[in-house]
Amino acid sequence: MINPDSLPAQRGITCSDLTVGYDRHPALHHLNLQVPAGTLLAVVGPNGAGKSTWLKVLAGLLRPMTGTVSGLSAPGQPGPRVAYLPQHDQADRSFPVTVLEMVTMGLWHAFGAWGRLRPEHHDRARQALAAVGLQGFEARPIDALSGGQWQRAQFARLMLQDATTVLLDEPFAAIDRRTTADLLAILHRWHAEGRTVVAVLHDLDLVRAHFPTTLVLARRCVAYGPTAEALSDAHWAEALALHEPFDEDAPLCAPAPLSTATPLAPVQA
Repeated sequence: MINPDSLPAQRGITCSDLTVGYDRHPALHHLNLQVPAGTLLAVVGPNGAGKSTWLKVLAGLLRPMTGTVSGLSAPGQPGPRVAYLPQHDQADRSFPVTVLEMVTMGLWHAFGAWGRLRPEHHDRARQALAAVGLQGFEARPIDALSGGQWQRAQFARLMLQDATTVLLDEPFAAIDRRTTADLLAILHRWHAEGRTVVAVLHDLDLVRAHFPTTLVLARRCVAYGPTAEALSDAHWAEALALHEPFDEDAPLCAPAPLSTATPLAPVQA
C-alpha cells in the first residue's frame, strides 16, 4: 500500500456514446456517463444487463463497437494504473503457486518481466496478506484456500497494484458475512484514500448500506446518481422490464446522432 498523497492525478471516467458487444450483438447501448475521480460506485442490474461487459471495457480487455472511454490507461500503457478483479468463479486456481507467490504478482509494475523479486517485495506481500487476515497462509498452495480465503488473497494482490481505479466484478459473491465485512472495510479504505472504486453487485441491501452512488444498467443507463434516488423501485422495475435476450437477426448498432444522444450526466457524489 502507498501514501494516498502520492496517488497520480485522476481525471475520472467519461463514456461517450459507448456501445459494446460481442460479434454484432450489443450488450450495452449508447452509454453517456461521467464518473468523477474518487467515486465509490455500485453497478447493478438484471443478469445480462451489460454490467460485466462495461467493466471489461474500463479494464481495457474489450474494445467498444462505437464510442469512447477516456480517463483510464490501457494495460501496459503509461498513466494511472487500473486494477481489475473478475468474477469470483472465473479464476483458475489449478496453477501450482503458493499464496505468497500469487499475491506478489500484484507488484508486477515494480519488477516487470525481466526484473527480480527482492526481499522488500516479499515483505510487502506479507504485509498485504496480514492486512486481509491471511497471515500464516504464505506457503499454502492457492488451490487449498476456501472461497473466502481466496477472495482475501485476491484483495491482497489488488492492494499491491497501487491503482488509482479499482474495478470489482461481484467481489462478495459466494463468501461468508465475516469475509464480506472485512473486504468492505478495505474497499472503504481505498475510497477514503481518493481512489475510484467501481463494483458490480447483486445484493441491493449491501449497495444501499455501503455505496453512495449507483449506476442501474439494463443494456443502457436506466439511472445514475445518489443511491437512494437511482435505486428506486420505479428504476428497478424499469431495469427488469428492459432486460431481453440477444436477437440473432438484430442489425448492427449504429452510433446515436449527436443531436439526440443522452447528455453526459455528472454525479453528485
